[in-house]
Amino acid sequence: MKKLLILVTLMVMGIGAYAQIESPVKWSYAAKKISNTEAVVFLKATIQDGWHIYSQNVKDGGPIKTSFTFLPSKEYGLVGKTSEPAPVTKYEDSFKMNVSYFEKSVIFQQKIKLKSPNASVVKGKLEYMTCNDRKCLPPEDLDFSVPLSK
Repeated sequence: MKKLLILVTLMVMGIGAYAQIESPVKWSYAAKKISNTEAVVFLKATIQDGWHIYSQNVKDGGPIKTSFTFLPSKEYGLVGKTSEPAPVTKYEDSFKMNVSYFEKSVIFQQKIKLKSPNASVVKGKLEYMTCNDRKCLPPEDLDFSVPLSK
């Protein structure tokens, strides 16, 4: 009985190690005050080789586009939309359309207007989808909290 219990435990541990979730994208965040009334929030995706995430400007019928939702605050307000660099645009057979995406890394930027000198953090959520040439992973939602430098 003891040997059977050890065998089952080892099998469960082996399955758990094999079934680890893929995470080909790592996110990092920073902010920089550019004046007493404005700051820029930087949201950086570092993407493993062979994978990509999609632009914010993907047409309907395609993959899940990267999107950012900033929590409303009395301390700051958004200035315009979140900007991104020029993406790669190619036809993807899996979606039967041209799609725009980023490989290796991308930095999205959001300008904010500071309504209070005590503004200390910008919070929100982001959603993105990761694909490679063989498969796409389910869309992922992440909460973020970006401290404002003084």
